[in-house]
Amino acid sequence: MMEFTCMIIALVLLICPNTIHGTIANPTYAQQLLTSAKQDKDWLVKIRRQIHENPELRFQEHNTSALIRAELRRLGIPYSYPFAKTGIVAQIGSGSPPVVALRADMDALPLQELVEWEHKSKIDGRMHGCGHDAHTTMLLGAAKLLNQRKDQLKGTVRLLFQPAEEGGAGASHMIREGALGDSEAIFGMHIDYTFPTGSIGFRPGPVLAAVSLFKARIVGKGGHAALPHTNVDPIVATSLALLALQQLISRETDPLGSQVLSITYVNSGAALNVVPSYVEFGGTLRSLSTEGLHKLQQRLKEVIEGQAAVHRCTAYVDLDVEGHPSYPAVVNDENLNLQVERVGTQLLGQENVKLMAKVMAGEDFAFYQEMIPGVMFGIGIRNEKVGSIHSPHSPYFFLDEDVLPIGAALHTALAENYLNEHQQSIEL
Repeated sequence: MMEFTCMIIALVLLICPNTIHGTIANPTYAQQLLTSAKQDKDWLVKIRRQIHENPELRFQEHNTSALIRAELRRLGIPYSYPFAKTGIVAQIGSGSPPVVALRADMDALPLQELVEWEHKSKIDGRMHGCGHDAHTTMLLGAAKLLNQRKDQLKGTVRLLFQPAEEGGAGASHMIREGALGDSEAIFGMHIDYTFPTGSIGFRPGPVLAAVSLFKARIVGKGGHAALPHTNVDPIVATSLALLALQQLISRETDPLGSQVLSITYVNSGAALNVVPSYVEFGGTLRSLSTEGLHKLQQRLKEVIEGQAAVHRCTAYVDLDVEGHPSYPAVVNDENLNLQVERVGTQLLGQENVKLMAKVMAGEDFAFYQEMIPGVMFGIGIRNEKVGSIHSPHSPYFFLDEDVLPIGAALHTALAENYLNEHQQSIEL
């Protein structure tokens, strides 16, 4: 049986010499695809700038969603709407297996843009400071390319335009409402200011952290500071709780593990001669494994409640902060990661495909990876000449728009190569 399978594979390679391990090993293919994408650059830039000027926060992406739907209709691409309030799922291809998904997020940040340029955000306090306007535009560009080549697709591509990545876990809502359909794998990309435009970063395994926010309140009994024995001081209890929390990483976490516990605010009374009745504080927990985050959450609750009890106080801990559910860790599938490396090398050259660093930021793309194999990779935007040098979530974040056709071509090539590879498996 093994000999027969090898003979069939050899025959396929003989008949279709441009296909190797699912990657179309043809320089002409890469050149034609990039050329087609670059011909759309003016359109892509126009779309991206329109989205950038009108940023919308999580689950409020109504105008962005309307713009995407209008362009899909103009291109003659069928879609379903709504998912997760404003999300869209377009579909291109035969409708038959294999089915692969591509995902882009649409929401902006509650951030004041400080970059002065012609297409600056028109809405005070809102900004596309994480590149989601570029992600959406690149996926729309891929939709156009894939639709132009739909007769050649050996399966089906689902394009997920998703709301509420920034804290709202929009991916989990998309999944519950059926956005994945019969997808068996998913690709996502995120802009990366550490890599130059024209390059990508990849990494197998854990790449982004599982993330949780928390709030806590330690309640005592307030009163005049001159009579401490008549009070139950929540400040002392809170102080010792905060010190004890810092030991969770240094004393209880494997030194080879990656975890973060940060207290980011403490609020209490304002009078100089009054002991307050309570103290509020909060922060964030992060781990490169979802299991590690769950353990850290459990110990955080135990430590705060225990320290409060020792000092005759009562503690209330909220690990499900409203509007900010916990995110799992982003763990890239090994085989799909290899495909990103191969396709990236094919399109951009080996020198422009690099191993990217693990980062303790979170991404709700992880919810898709809990359902099906998936990979998220970085696409470079760094360009000192245009000022594209600032990190995401910075008010000075700026995008090198040369990335737009590159991202559209990468999305297209990944989808086509996945379908080619898995159609061969079905046929064999």
